[in-house]
Amino acid sequence: MRTQYSAYALAAVAALTLAACKPAPAPEAPTPAETQTTADTSTQPAMSTDTPTPVAAAPAPSATIAPEAFVGKVWQVKDSSAVEAGTTYAFLADGTLVVDSDSGTPLYGQWKFDAGKLTLIEEGQSYPTDILKLDAGEFRIRSHNPGEPVETLLVPAADQTLPKAKP
Repeated sequence: MRTQYSAYALAAVAALTLAACKPAPAPEAPTPAETQTTADTSTQPAMSTDTPTPVAAAPAPSATIAPEAFVGKVWQVKDSSAVEAGTTYAFLADGTLVVDSDSGTPLYGQWKFDAGKLTLIEEGQSYPTDILKLDAGEFRIRSHNPGEPVETLLVPAADQTLPKAKP
């Protein structure tokens, strides 16, 4: 009888051992987040899809813009994301920037145009500024101020005399 219990015990141990050695179930294959449909491009050159195409429009290349196109003129704000309409900007030939509005005294700053890049300097703070469009009737800029960039549409100021640099 003892042999019979030993045989049962041995069979139970063998069964448990085999059950413990059973391979783990295969992990589920990841399902794609969305189904991708592609066109037959076998006749087109290979193109990488690893990097998305940038969507933001690049600013106009300032290197092709001559400062003479905006210097020595008084420009008036027609529209802006942060500057009061009617405010005037005068870019003097000596690098002085004069910003004036009906609600205050003129602000005297500086401007620089170096290597095709415009920088406005107001109260000692430099702001890189993109020239988005410049022609005889429109001067559109984007100033990279702290926080959000400020876009401003300037138009020639009618009947405004060019201010003088601060003495």
